[in-house]
Amino acid sequence: MELWLLGSKSVLLLFIGYMLYGTPHDESFRPAYMLVLLTYTCLSFGIPPLRRIRHASLALSALSAALGVYGALELHPLFLLLAVPNLYEAASGLGAANWQSAVAMAAAALLLPAGDRPLYALAAALCFMLYVSTCRLHARLALREEERDKLQDDARRLTRALADNEEYARQSEYTIKLEERGRLSQQIHDEIGHSMAGALIQMEAARRLLDTNRAKAEELLGNAIVISKEGLERIRLTLKQSKPPAEQLGIGRLQLFVDELSAKHDIRATLNYAGDLDTITQLQWRIIQANVTEAVTNSLKYGGAESIAVEVLVLNKFVKAVVRDDGRGADKVVKGLGIVGMEERAASEGGTIIVDGSRGFSVTTLLPVRAGS
Repeated sequence: MELWLLGSKSVLLLFIGYMLYGTPHDESFRPAYMLVLLTYTCLSFGIPPLRRIRHASLALSALSAALGVYGALELHPLFLLLAVPNLYEAASGLGAANWQSAVAMAAAALLLPAGDRPLYALAAALCFMLYVSTCRLHARLALREEERDKLQDDARRLTRALADNEEYARQSEYTIKLEERGRLSQQIHDEIGHSMAGALIQMEAARRLLDTNRAKAEELLGNAIVISKEGLERIRLTLKQSKPPAEQLGIGRLQLFVDELSAKHDIRATLNYAGDLDTITQLQWRIIQANVTEAVTNSLKYGGAESIAVEVLVLNKFVKAVVRDDGRGADKVVKGLGIVGMEERAASEGGTIIVDGSRGFSVTTLLPVRAGS
């Protein structure tokens, strides 16, 4: 806004200087003309640095306008043109409406001779349009800055909230692990500890009766053996119930990987699965996880894809894991270390890899379904 106002004042100064010095005039007034023009220039360029000091900037604007009026009354009517932008500045600083500023400019025209009024009206109209446009632009920029500051505050708040959520997630995970350990300890103590203590008591009693009452000792030892077997079975069942099934671990890791992929990269990632996942062994899940990770990494590096789809299908004789993107693809697929590594992992379980670059890029891992899985 300051540059526009200074620009309008500079144009008026150049115009008045040309009219006063480029056309014939009374030579005796020329020093006074120069004094008024230089004084006005100093006052005008002193206003922007004092803009934050409201009273000082208003005083300079009023003084500049008064100088223009004085020059018009005492020296030449053209000097009244210098008062136009300063009157707009003063009116803006006082909070006057645009129409009030326009009325003030029209009233100032009465100070001029009738022959100079059209030129003044033209200058006043141009300055008024420039002033209104600049004010609106300034208000729009202020609104944009306010919105930007608000967005930055929201971004900082969301960043802090995300960091807090991540910390909360870590604490929750740690707490859940502690609770699970406590539950297992309590369950083993309640269900197995007492049984083992009873078995030890009976074995100790059998040891004492071994020489005096062998039959009773054998009976006690038999009871202790039964109790110990039951305790071991309970331990096995407890651990089995605590350990999640292989299919839950495998598909859970893949789902977590896909979710992190969508969160950390500007890409759409989906996971679909079908069939009896129980038939997939732990080793096969590790191969699928490694091959999916390698294929997704290649898509991010070279494919230029916007979406990546991961599928795990259990068919009659094969487990099929597919990673497909909508990137550039390749007419001729060159096997690098990544693809060779995927082939070696699949071959270790009797499987194979199919790579297709015709429509996007896809990597299919085929693993045989193990009998009895």
